[in-house]
Amino acid sequence: MDALADLLDGARARGAFLLRAVLDPPWSLRVQDRSPLTVVAQWRGEAWISFDDGGPTRLGPGDVAVVRGPEPYTVADHPSTPPRVVIHPGQRTTTPGGVDLCDDMDLGVRTWGDAADGETVMLVGVYQLAGEVNRRLLDALPRLLVLAADSWDSPVLPLLASEIPRDRPGQDAVLDRLLDLLLIDVLRTWFARGHGEDGPEGGDGDGEPPWLRAHTDPVVGRALRLLHNNPDHPWTVAVLAAHTGVSRAALARRFTDLVGEPPMTYLTGLRLDLAASLLRDERDVTLQAVARRVGYGSAFALSAAFKRVRGVSPAEHRASLSGVA
Repeated sequence: MDALADLLDGARARGAFLLRAVLDPPWSLRVQDRSPLTVVAQWRGEAWISFDDGGPTRLGPGDVAVVRGPEPYTVADHPSTPPRVVIHPGQRTTTPGGVDLCDDMDLGVRTWGDAADGETVMLVGVYQLAGEVNRRLLDALPRLLVLAADSWDSPVLPLLASEIPRDRPGQDAVLDRLLDLLLIDVLRTWFARGHGEDGPEGGDGDGEPPWLRAHTDPVVGRALRLLHNNPDHPWTVAVLAAHTGVSRAALARRFTDLVGEPPMTYLTGLRLDLAASLLRDERDVTLQAVARRVGYGSAFALSAAFKRVRGVSPAEHRASLSGVA
């Protein structure tokens, strides 16, 4: 698996929140749902996205924005419009004063807003649980990135638009996969173009992650491919160096300079992300089996590393994805 494919494989929606937002100006939404990642596709009209400490970014028809949480932000018809709706965790909506709006703004199947045929239509997909998007993918993204309509062409967006308001058996699974496909299509295009400068397509981030740029280096790129293709191998810096044809010191220095962290630190993060994905996707697999598949000698060793790096145990991580306290 190449490095970019491995990165993009980190997006796996599970019961993601999707809707069509239909609104008439003036409107303004204060989003403080603390979701890890949100995709906003501007289907009709325009919108402005702004953070408390930054200027607004415009979305025109066909533009797609990816917003990395959990920082709050505002989406409005104009930057000067004050918030009229607040979106809380769990996608609960209220007025700024706390009056519930969920029923008042319900316009039908996965359709929400203040006008059935409003001037503005947005398609919104929310990854609500941190485990739906792995850490490396979140770390690779800026706080906000926007892909302009005239800079790409995707068949996924119109398909998602047609599927969101449908009510059919298995529809949630269909929408989850379409959201993943849309996100992957957007990010693949964005990474390929190396956006990172301030502006409408670069957001406020640093462009593609350092390890992705390092993938083109003849030495570090080979080391990365070895780690990604065989994360369960008992790698050491010395073994990696032997496979890449340089000294241990040279590999460690070059890897750290290009990737931003030492080889074994990178491998730990890669293994734990893989473990988190297995815990998410294979609900019946034992922790011992997960440990073996990602290169840990025991369930205890994996659990200790998982808790140290992620702050929760593997069992707590798995429970959080199923809504179990």
